[in-house]
Amino acid sequence: MASQEIETLASALARLPGLGPRSARRAVLWLVKRRESALPALLEALATVGEALVECDTCGNVDTTSPCGICADPRRDGKGLCVVEDVADLWALDRAKLFTGKYHVLGGKLSALDGIRPEDLNIASLLSRVEEGGVDEVVLAMNATLEGQTTAHYLAERLEGFPVRITQLAHGLPVGGELDYLDEGTLAQALRARRPLG
Repeated sequence: MASQEIETLASALARLPGLGPRSARRAVLWLVKRRESALPALLEALATVGEALVECDTCGNVDTTSPCGICADPRRDGKGLCVVEDVADLWALDRAKLFTGKYHVLGGKLSALDGIRPEDLNIASLLSRVEEGGVDEVVLAMNATLEGQTTAHYLAERLEGFPVRITQLAHGLPVGGELDYLDEGTLAQALRARRPLG
């Protein structure tokens, strides 16, 4: 039986996404074995980030400065604006290095069951950014869930009056996916989004 302090640390780590109780205990044991080298570096990094972390006033990204590194980057094309549900989605898209424009984080998605309404999301600031001008295309990069698609449709309606092109990420068959292993929803979306060859 571990001490109360070790159990408290394991419980705290187990609340992190992707870590269950067993993984958290393994992480604690790893830290204990390397407490001379790894533990001080981890504590310092956590303290530094805890003090410096802010939300970007422009897009909603999480960084140590506001505006964030993406919004402040002069190489970014301000004509393209990609709207995502959460910061994790922004980071995933930006990691791919395929979108050279800027981002806007909604802070969630519309959900009647969870009581999340349009005024609970960063929609007003999105509309303000588009209204300021300079944006030619708004990419709605919502997740392929019912709530994500509801949010995308709502945003498309709100953006209709602006002189911008509204696009959405394609959904359907994954590269390397076999039809036999795909669910009906993915297959249905792939069939609806089919396009001519050549």
